[in-house]
Amino acid sequence: MDGFTEEQEALVNSSWEAFKKNIPQLSIFFYTLILEKVPDAKDMFSFLKNFDGIPHNNSTLEAHAELIFEMTRDSAVQLRQKGKVDVADDVTLEYLGSVHVQKGVIDLHFKVFKEAMLSTIKKAVEEKWSEELGCAWAIAYDELAAAIKKAMGW
Repeated sequence: MDGFTEEQEALVNSSWEAFKKNIPQLSIFFYTLILEKVPDAKDMFSFLKNFDGIPHNNSTLEAHAELIFEMTRDSAVQLRQKGKVDVADDVTLEYLGSVHVQKGVIDLHFKVFKEAMLSTIKKAVEEKWSEELGCAWAIAYDELAAAIKKAMGW
């Protein structure tokens, strides 16, 4: 991969700010998209297991969505600064890998999450969406997913 550019990092950071302004609605949108494609994924999330559909006003669901998007945003920053993805001090790639293995995550899940993430960012930024913006998020997500897959032993 060629270097992640300053412009790409700026696109991800600005759209991350747009996402943060409406986490409750956007997190519901995000998980709705996921479950439309992979209904069985519901059982992978403790905050979805006992609900029909996606629960509204669920702080755990919102926090998990925020964490996924924040880790992807952080990946963009790391790609620009270090040329590789690492994770925050309180979470290791090994831990993420083990959780993903334990939950039975397969490659399809990563693809569905990526599609849902890009659609959610598009909704968050509305008319500011561009091909470049989508590409920047896609690169950051793909690099994070690759690091998690490696930690899963793939």
